[in-house]
Amino acid sequence: MYNLLRKDFIALKSSLWIIILYFVVFSAAFIPKSEMSIYFVGIYTAFGSIILGTMIDIKNNNHNFLVTLPISRKHIVKAKYIAAIMYALFGILASYGIHWLVKLEYPELNKPAFSGLDIMASIGMVLVLTSIYMPLFYALSKKGAAIINAVFMLALIILAQPAAFYLNMMSEKGVFEGQTLLLIPIGILLLFIASYYLTIFLFNRKDL
Repeated sequence: MYNLLRKDFIALKSSLWIIILYFVVFSAAFIPKSEMSIYFVGIYTAFGSIILGTMIDIKNNNHNFLVTLPISRKHIVKAKYIAAIMYALFGILASYGIHWLVKLEYPELNKPAFSGLDIMASIGMVLVLTSIYMPLFYALSKKGAAIINAVFMLALIILAQPAAFYLNMMSEKGVFEGQTLLLIPIGILLLFIASYYLTIFLFNRKDL
């Protein structure tokens, strides 16, 4: 498992500048103009990194090579899901860090106060996106990857503002309190686990 994760990060190392570019561009585009920028910057950077990692696998035919090794397909999928969690944490925490600096150095932007709940909500949204994306990626792989990525990026652009507004509205109304605050992460976790097993099933059926 460790070596599979190491493979992912070594492969991504040469494209690290793209992730940094994502982060810089999204920060410059959203922070000065949007109150919801902490969600946009973190989610876009995290999910862009996940997509980049899967595209590198396709470009290098990594799956075709890995299935010839004494490694179970289950472990290949598990490593990809763990990597997705790491990308999510990186993107969201980097977003929180840059917003903390901006709030400190540029108080005239009047950025709202951010809490741990904002971080958890952003991570949850990335995990939901990953839960939908991964089964589609492993089912269609090389043939449909470009289409999947285009559809997801377009959906992010169209739905990001309404989703962030809805999250903020629910937070202001106190929806994320008590029992609901516990049920939402449990639901996201169950969706993520179900997605993982579905992806294993689809990948095992795929002829590589």
